[in-house]
Amino acid sequence: MERPTANDNVNLSAYRPSLPLSVLNGKTSSEGFDESDYYQCYGDGNSMTSRPSIALSAYETLDAPPQYDFYANSQAWGRKRRFRPSLHQLHGNSEVRNVLFTIVKILLVSTQIRCMLNIWGVILYLRLPWITAQAGIGMTWVIILLSSTITGITGLSTSAIATNGKVKGGGTYFLISRSLGPELGGSIGLIFAFANAVAVAMHTVGFAETVTDLMREHEAVMVDRTNDIRIIGIITVTCLLGISMAGMAWESKAQILFFLVIMVSFASYIVGTIMPASVEKQAKGFFSYKADIFAANFVPDWRGPEGSFFGMFSIFFPSATGILAGANISGDLKNPTVAIPRGTLMAIFWTTFSYLVISATVGSCVVRDASGSLNDTLSPSTPIDDCVGLPCQHGWDFTECINNKTCTYGISNYYQSLSMVSAFGPLITAGIFGATLSSALACLVSAPKVFQCLCKDHLYPLIGFFGKGYGKNHEPLRAYLLTYIIAACFIIIAELNAIAPIISNFYLCSYALINFSCFHASITNSPGWRPSFRFYSKWLSLLCAVICVVIMFLLTWWAALIAIGVVFFLLGYTLYKKPDVNWGSSLQASSYNMALNHCVGLNVVEDHVKNYRPQCLVLTGPPSSRPALLDLVNCFTKDLSLMMCGNVVTADSSPSAVEKASSNSHISWLNQRKIKSFYRGVVAPDLRCGVNMLLQGAGLGRIKPNVLLMGFKKDWRSEPSIANNYINILHDAFDLQYGVCVLRMKEGLDVSSPPQSHVNQGFDEGQDTSVSVDLEPQHTTVFQKKQGKKTIDIYWLSDDGGLTLLLPYLLTRRKRWARCKVRIFVGAETDKKDEQKEEVLSLIKKFRLGFQDVEVIPDIYQNPQPVNVHHFENMIGRFRVDSNPKQDSDSDPPRQQEKPWMITNQDLERNMAKSLRQIRLNEVLLDYSRDAALIVITMPVGRRGSCPSSLYLAWLDILSRDLRAPVLMVRGNQESVLTFYCQ
Repeated sequence: MERPTANDNVNLSAYRPSLPLSVLNGKTSSEGFDESDYYQCYGDGNSMTSRPSIALSAYETLDAPPQYDFYANSQAWGRKRRFRPSLHQLHGNSEVRNVLFTIVKILLVSTQIRCMLNIWGVILYLRLPWITAQAGIGMTWVIILLSSTITGITGLSTSAIATNGKVKGGGTYFLISRSLGPELGGSIGLIFAFANAVAVAMHTVGFAETVTDLMREHEAVMVDRTNDIRIIGIITVTCLLGISMAGMAWESKAQILFFLVIMVSFASYIVGTIMPASVEKQAKGFFSYKADIFAANFVPDWRGPEGSFFGMFSIFFPSATGILAGANISGDLKNPTVAIPRGTLMAIFWTTFSYLVISATVGSCVVRDASGSLNDTLSPSTPIDDCVGLPCQHGWDFTECINNKTCTYGISNYYQSLSMVSAFGPLITAGIFGATLSSALACLVSAPKVFQCLCKDHLYPLIGFFGKGYGKNHEPLRAYLLTYIIAACFIIIAELNAIAPIISNFYLCSYALINFSCFHASITNSPGWRPSFRFYSKWLSLLCAVICVVIMFLLTWWAALIAIGVVFFLLGYTLYKKPDVNWGSSLQASSYNMALNHCVGLNVVEDHVKNYRPQCLVLTGPPSSRPALLDLVNCFTKDLSLMMCGNVVTADSSPSAVEKASSNSHISWLNQRKIKSFYRGVVAPDLRCGVNMLLQGAGLGRIKPNVLLMGFKKDWRSEPSIANNYINILHDAFDLQYGVCVLRMKEGLDVSSPPQSHVNQGFDEGQDTSVSVDLEPQHTTVFQKKQGKKTIDIYWLSDDGGLTLLLPYLLTRRKRWARCKVRIFVGAETDKKDEQKEEVLSLIKKFRLGFQDVEVIPDIYQNPQPVNVHHFENMIGRFRVDSNPKQDSDSDPPRQQEKPWMITNQDLERNMAKSLRQIRLNEVLLDYSRDAALIVITMPVGRRGSCPSSLYLAWLDILSRDLRAPVLMVRGNQESVLTFYCQ
């Protein structure tokens, strides 16, 4: 063999991963994809360093680096979409097919403005002063803060759910149903859509009430007050329906106009409280800021049938319920995962602040009772002791109306008090129109969209008719008409104080379910629960859910029973029908946990990518001989997913062999080490046959392994036939769609005594053994120790579906690994370094893994050092077959049958680039990851029939040699295990 010399003839940068244009364009021949197009001649000579530079190589196969397109469901505008190659394409014959795509049109909507407009409604202008008079400033603040606490915690829960993946249309229904599943999501979707429809009536009645009062002031009456409210309400909701059906563009423009009007009305009110009170305003109870008025109005003065704390709470609470307005139009938002949390929480803060300010200011300026008559000034002849009420101290005598309870002004009697206080009353009237109409419009848009999404899921019969969309934006016109009919029915009530408590119960029920869904998704410990919004608490969400249910019964017990009864009825119907949907919900995750821990419901469906769990089959031999491998896997699977230890006894079937394979001592050893794992031992004539039994037969129902883990076989050169079986096991696992992980440690994995029988040859780094487990001590391994502030280095060089990223993420959820810094290394050309880093960072951010450190290493495409190339050649030297190309071709079939591990010149040439790549990667690992706690790297895949087993093992050997840190070589099954979608 020619000794290498230091030269630059081998140019690894020519081997960077890329696909031919025919593949990138989605074109393929009728015979399928022919990888032979990649293979180029390297010239003559036996040494790898004597090859000239070429433009393409065997490394330029379908094995591609991470790309955004591999995880996206749609295609970016103006360019071809790229697709991840399948596992079969990487190590067998393959085809690349075209896939149709859709283009999603996105409309930018301001979530914060929408939420604030929906919160600022009729209650703010027409009932907040009255509530302040009833409950006093102190108790009103308690009501406001209690409502804001509920909505604030619900906003945090909503933000967590909304940022746990890319949100589509359907708003609250979509968030809950895809989190909790169709059972609870469907019922709360119906209730929330109904609550929004009734809210349209409430805000419209508030508007109609204001218009009616204005008409009465000018002595314009159509019939009477109640019927006037009904007539004006029906006309108003009909006009709003027309605006809504015109589409989101018109509705959004109207919302901005309403927001400006409300801001101006607030400014007019604040200025009015500062201005000196005129005689007309004093007669109506306004005296500007007075300490004695504030003191008198600070304490409660309950009046009428609604005069209680929870009576006032039930009327006020709908004014705090607009927090989901942004989530309800999630399908129309440009970036819902950012817009929903930011807009919702800011809206809650500013609206709460405005409620507190208005209640405090109006309670400091206006007395509870006033007659409005200019003749009720305090006469000098009237004894001060005969004058009743606080106005006596300010020169007014309202004793008669107070005693007779006929006062028509003051915050206890006059709903238009804010208009009276304002510097310019018509601005408050405009604000009332803006607040009521904007809130009614928002609810009128939200309810049909939520209901349309529910109809499209076909969870309930007879409602699909309303899900049909019209136009390019698929506007739910039929659902709009249904919402209009429901709103019109409640407008007929024409009493704001009667409609508000009904809505409060339905909204509280919705919020209880939202908080419970956040708690449930967190408590199930599903790997798919990775919200990018971290400022929430599962226990706070549970507490808020309980509080919502308790308040429902304290407000109106019969309405609470109706709401909960509807939820349970719809829940029972969905459980009975069992809709054929798989949304990766937390209920599925909890069903999986129950099945795993209690062996019930073993046919549970758990195949959604959002809830993917690495269910591990660990080939250990006797478990006590590979404690390090088991400790590492236990970090992935403990309290999370399935772990099964596999042991193959290679012997003829006999009672002694069966006893050796199924000995209870193995289970006792696992229990003693506190490892939650099943154990399965099999007897087989050879190793590969036994592993096939485990690969195909392990598991319970649908709970079965999807990842194969094994130790690296360090002595592969001494037993080539066993090494060939080792590689064939990898190919078998790939054929069965398993992900594969191989662990290598510098000190080895085997801690057992010298061999006594042939058991599990090929699983280990050293010798194989059968031992008496009862006498084995519990060895401490590096994976049982706290890792401190070391690093976990991930070399994500080829996209395998995301398993290379998911396993380190699961490690960091354990306390002993939590302080480790995760570094991700990717390859790129020097001139595209910044572009590649930005793309990978964006992709990881969408996965919500919390990894921030990405390093691009362009030098992976440099040439390896000649001395390392020479070491690799020596490693495979004993397996080389020296012959000319014609002899290679003639001797190939017998070689594959008799000694498939032998390497011909043709084998070496067609795999030249991959060989050089592994040598160079080892040099990079030694430079960058000397002090890492763990190195996780994408495992190369050798093509069956083109890459002999000895060459494949040489790749794994040279890639992971001389590294102090444990090296975990990972290859997923090319199916996505990470997603940035909510569904």
